[in-house]
Amino acid sequence: MNKYEIRTQKKKDAIIQAALDLFRDKGYTNVSINEIASLSSVSSVSIYNYFGNKEGVIKECARVLMQEATQLVNDLLLENISFKEKLLRAVSICAEKPHQLLEEYFSQEALHDAVFVDLFKESAGEIRRDILQVFIESGKREGTIDAFISTETIMEFLDAVASLQANWETKEAYQKKTAEIGKLILYGLIGR
Repeated sequence: MNKYEIRTQKKKDAIIQAALDLFRDKGYTNVSINEIASLSSVSSVSIYNYFGNKEGVIKECARVLMQEATQLVNDLLLENISFKEKLLRAVSICAEKPHQLLEEYFSQEALHDAVFVDLFKESAGEIRRDILQVFIESGKREGTIDAFISTETIMEFLDAVASLQANWETKEAYQKKTAEIGKLILYGLIGR
């Protein structure tokens, strides 16, 4: 990286850290671009140039927070376990991590901001989708996933599953039902 790129990356990092701090405490709706600019010591114009708008900032925040999940799932591809086990773990990580991040990282005030929660989940869902698509393609190359079924159809099915999971209220129900959904994904209703 040249000096300009390093300076730009430092500014972006400062913006994301400031935004995360503000979103953690106040949610999305109660935070302005000017507050993020002030806390990050970067101009509001820079924020718009780098991220487009406040929604772009929250998407980048979700990406940063989801990096751990992304790395965990990428590491699974290298493990010496069956592809079925890899896929079950990947689906579980991708489904659970956004909820864990919301609970662990953000205040109750932030969690009562429906706009914030929806934007965060939407952004995390896009990341989850990218991660799982890599898995699906890997499974097809290995011959574990039927190449006849399009990746698009599989992803639509997994999106439908994710929308079901979003409605599960308790952690216990979530864990139990995620395990059951995992079996449905791998074996269908009658499979072995």
